[in-house]
Amino acid sequence: MKTEKEKSFIHELCHIIELLSPSMDDFLYIYDFEEDFYYISKAAANRFCIPGHTFHDTEKNFQEFVYPADYPRLMEDLYLLREKGKNTHNLIYRWISVKGDPIWINCRGQVVREDGAARYLVGCINEIGVQQKADNLSGLLGDSSFQAFIGDYANRRPQGFFLRIGVDALKGINARLGVEYGNQILRTTARKIEEAISEDQHLYRIIGDEFLVVDFSGGTLEDAHNLYQKLREKMDQYITENDYKAVFTLSGGVVLTQDVSEFHYSEIIKLTEFALGEAKHRGRNRCYDFCAEDYQQFLEKRNLMVKLRRAVNNGMEGFEVYYQPIFRADNGKIYGAEALMRFSDKEKGMVSPVKFIPILEESGLIIPVGRWLLHQAFDMCSAFQKYVPDFHINVNLSNVQIMKSDVGGDILDAIQTYGLKPETITVELTESGFLESDYRFTDMWHEMKKAGVLLALDDFGTGYSNFRYITELKPEVIKIDRTFTMKVMENVFEYELLSLFTKMAHNLNLKICVEGIETEEERQKIYDLAPDCFQGFYFGYPCPREQFFEKFAGQI
Repeated sequence: MKTEKEKSFIHELCHIIELLSPSMDDFLYIYDFEEDFYYISKAAANRFCIPGHTFHDTEKNFQEFVYPADYPRLMEDLYLLREKGKNTHNLIYRWISVKGDPIWINCRGQVVREDGAARYLVGCINEIGVQQKADNLSGLLGDSSFQAFIGDYANRRPQGFFLRIGVDALKGINARLGVEYGNQILRTTARKIEEAISEDQHLYRIIGDEFLVVDFSGGTLEDAHNLYQKLREKMDQYITENDYKAVFTLSGGVVLTQDVSEFHYSEIIKLTEFALGEAKHRGRNRCYDFCAEDYQQFLEKRNLMVKLRRAVNNGMEGFEVYYQPIFRADNGKIYGAEALMRFSDKEKGMVSPVKFIPILEESGLIIPVGRWLLHQAFDMCSAFQKYVPDFHINVNLSNVQIMKSDVGGDILDAIQTYGLKPETITVELTESGFLESDYRFTDMWHEMKKAGVLLALDDFGTGYSNFRYITELKPEVIKIDRTFTMKVMENVFEYELLSLFTKMAHNLNLKICVEGIETEEERQKIYDLAPDCFQGFYFGYPCPREQFFEKFAGQI
């Protein structure tokens, strides 16, 4: 039982903590071993998932808010403090926030002993993962200071703008000239921005090579662009004065205060990050003005990315393979089919490949989805060969698959799995897929050639370098794009050009497949040019496997 003096001592300590807490960011605490009582700064209850700023039964309660993997280490240290004479507590571990996130803390304290027995542990807790309020490298206030600044405007909306500035390609400069030179560029950029802004404007270093100018003095879009232009001129002068040791540019993104729907820190950071990202995406060395329509498209793209990733993780849920028939031109019989990827969103229905395939490529998800498509398509080909023994299946490859995965190995494994002849498989590649190709593409294609897999040069007629690819790659099939087909229908010169090209291709033992045939008139006119195969809506729309079998297996 504690004496009145001991109770008064505890009360005084708690009172001191209560007085000091509003003046500091750390959380002060006292742990009474004897009474199994814990008292911490009241603000901690708003940050961490603790039962309150005071509680008993400490070890049980610790188990509720200390990160599970760290709990044993904490209990061991507390045991040493209570029972083994250890006097100093200094432990880095994690508490759970009110949002359920693990937060790294450094908990320090000193044991108060009476007659050798540990009575109290008194100390402080500080978060070690929080951002600094100021940045010593640039000499500017940091992101957390901006957060505090914007908090003062929670109930009012000043007129002005945010200009987020980023140094372009700083990573390359660090790699070539060293990090210290990169840091010098950051310091210079900060100094030049400070020189350019007015007394009414504020400057923060947000993250890495990005800075934020805040104008709440009524600045306009024109003012923001004038400031950005002034900064470019200053940095160009700096580059010249340093004899072009490092040549770099600045990108900027402007968001007017009136464009911020919810005027708080996280919303402003999101919008300015988007604006600067758009400037860099559109070529760098430019200033982009925030546009709500662009941002909405960005959000839709990001939302679709989330859905695609979820679909991949859920066994390709929502993905489906459609098949468009390819017919022989000489006898009108089915030759094969092109496997086409489709994706259906539960909320919005079928999504255009023009929208989702670039996202798959950007994210790298095209690799697992493409591998899945191979198995679907080859299984379908194997099944249809019961009706047409030499039935062919065409699959499209993305440049990302070639550069970042062993897609050649995937193809050969799938061929073996479904018992197919390599010559019944055609890999379609577009000109854009070759432009950035390197040894990985060459190695993959030599592997395919050696195995007997066919190559089709897709979208012929949309570019200007196709003849070079014909020479270098020696494909077995040339696919004439719909846009070229339409020119042939409308222009005598284009018609004669395709006629000559078809003859040349046949002389080289290449096959010609004309895409985009939609009417009998088109079929007949193109037929006179003696192509090998036709493909287009006239012969059949892309459809799921079951419909393809129902429609075309019965025609054999």
